[in-house]
Amino acid sequence: MVGKKVLLVGWHPSVVNYAKWPGLTPEKLEKALRADEAKLNGLGYDAAIGFIFSGDTATDQVVAALKDTPYDVVLIGAGVRKDDDHFEVFERLVNAVHEHAPGARIAFNTGPTDSDAAVQRWA
Repeated sequence: MVGKKVLLVGWHPSVVNYAKWPGLTPEKLEKALRADEAKLNGLGYDAAIGFIFSGDTATDQVVAALKDTPYDVVLIGAGVRKDDDHFEVFERLVNAVHEHAPGARIAFNTGPTDSDAAVQRWA
């Protein structure tokens, strides 16, 4: 049996403003995000990363992903949620998940290394 489907939503490492995250680089972020995805898959979930590339297209990107696959849990990453410059993107994403995946649980991590704990709280 395939595990619960999980969508991890977050900024693509190429579009992050690293000045706000001292010590973080695109390579470190990509590695951490891929490790989170692999850890969830290793725990038996069917996890996939849904990278977003801009505030203007984020909602459309997530809606398209939700239409393609029925997810059990949608995690919106801390890079979207914790950055005040993106609070409207975060708000739109929460509402998009609510509308287009009403049966999915919505989870939030605290950074690119603890998605497993967030998903396990809601899966």
